[in-house]
Amino acid sequence: MSDLILGIETSCDDTAIALVSENGDVISSVISSQIEIHNEYGGVYPEFAAREHIQTIIPTVKAAFDQAKISPKDIKGIGVTRGPGLVGSLLVGINTAIGLGHGWNKPVIGVNHLRGHLRSADLEEQRVKFPAMVLLVSGGHTFLAQMKNPMEVQVLSSTRDDSVGECFDKVGRMLGLDYPGGPKIDKLAHKGKPTIPFPRPMMDKGLEFSFSGLKAAVSRLLAATDAHEDADVAASFVQAIVEVLIKKSERALKKHPSKSFVIVGGVAANSQIRAAAQKLSDKMGVELCLPPIKWATDNGAMIALATWDYFKAGIIKPPKVQLNLTMSEF
Repeated sequence: MSDLILGIETSCDDTAIALVSENGDVISSVISSQIEIHNEYGGVYPEFAAREHIQTIIPTVKAAFDQAKISPKDIKGIGVTRGPGLVGSLLVGINTAIGLGHGWNKPVIGVNHLRGHLRSADLEEQRVKFPAMVLLVSGGHTFLAQMKNPMEVQVLSSTRDDSVGECFDKVGRMLGLDYPGGPKIDKLAHKGKPTIPFPRPMMDKGLEFSFSGLKAAVSRLLAATDAHEDADVAASFVQAIVEVLIKKSERALKKHPSKSFVIVGGVAANSQIRAAAQKLSDKMGVELCLPPIKWATDNGAMIALATWDYFKAGIIKPPKVQLNLTMSEF
């Protein structure tokens, strides 16, 4: 096996390492999770996250090579998340990548974490047809963008306050659910009925998102009364989120004709969002492209595939921490 990229992703709480070929075949992928460490805090504790990355990153890199049954001489280069993310976590990944690059005499490229998510839909299988409308919904970011090709992205809108993933996690905490809240709310919502009329912030205004008002509405309801079942609260909350996301996506598809509708990021694993996206795609006559759920959350494979794009374009991005990256800063 040769011509593989080693992808290193440490932007938050997962130490994720993968080896990926040019066409997106994932030869190995190993993730060291920190969920149990952060669960008691109801979210990621940055200092603990960085310390755990230090402990796990080299063993995780070794495990990825062992899984692929190759050695460092078989790789073309190293891609590492340079931002956005938690500064301590990013530094562990970047410093490790630089050290390995020097030791193995391999080039190291810093990759925009968000760009990694955009490329996750093509892991293991070429799914995306261009131009593609992309909805990114993750723990830290929410935006709509049109991809003309893997390297050319036009951001159309973003959130004015909270991301969808943050909203899910904080509402999950309000309901007493373990971290991360997103998967727990998804499961709980299927047991309830969406009978509570939560607001749909900015649903009928342009393409921009806003979720702080919805989060606040859930908080006020729970503080005012315990008459509602948690499952109904979850179902009503999820329905409000889904309606906003789908309405904005439909508006974007009408303004920017596309061949594919792509949803990426950790919240793309939500079953109700996936079902509603399929209905919208059928209605609009576009092909729905969803990464398998295992590639929706943070992983090293998406960073490796994005690194291939940089190599093919002849672009070398320095592996230094850049906390305020946007999609326009490739």
